[in-house]
Parts: sequence; structure tokens; C-alpha cells
Amino acid sequence: MSEKLQEFLATGKDWAKVKTTVPGVFIQKLPSYRGQPARLAIEVNPVDASGAPTKRKGLLIRDVSEYEEFKEILSNEKMETVFEMLDKVNPPTLKKQRGGLEDDIIDI
Repeated sequence: MSEKLQEFLATGKDWAKVKTTVPGVFIQKLPSYRGQPARLAIEVNPVDASGAPTKRKGLLIRDVSEYEEFKEILSNEKMETVFEMLDKVNPPTLKKQRGGLEDDIIDI
């Protein structure tokens, strides 16, 4: 797996992403920025029945510390209350299916 990730970092296009064996988890190549080299990050994005992301952009997590921060926020018991409040005031939405990604899959 590490070799595939190194190859993707070296040869992948900026902003390209590949599927992993974990549904909804993708690896995305971030371009170099302000002197920082290009790097890989995790994108969390719900998937449809075919494994394609359902949102145009998902939650981008760059490192373990960001993951821990998001995990703490999202596991807060008040989050469910906020969503219930939003459901009461927001109009209903239609779910759409979107296109797929490359056939490469990173095994986790």
C-alpha cells in the first residue's frame, strides 16, 4: 500500500483522487502551496451504490491531529440536536447520483 501511495504522490495529477477499500474514504493529492511540497490527504465523502462520491467535495483531512479535532466535534452529542433543528426549518432535498472515479483502488 505504501508503494502505491508514494507512486500516486509522485505521478498523480494535482487534486486527483483514488478510491480506497473503505467506502467513503478517498486519497487526494494536494498541490504544493506556499513552499510546502505536494502531499496526500484523506477525503471523506459519502458514496452511492457504485462506490462513487455523492458530493462534489468531501471533508478533507490532512493529518492525524485534524482527524482528532473533527472526530471530537462530530461526536459531540449536541450535533444531533443541531441537525434535528435544521431538518425542521430546511426544505426537503432530492438525492442525486454522480459520476465515478478512476478504477485504481488503494487497499487499506
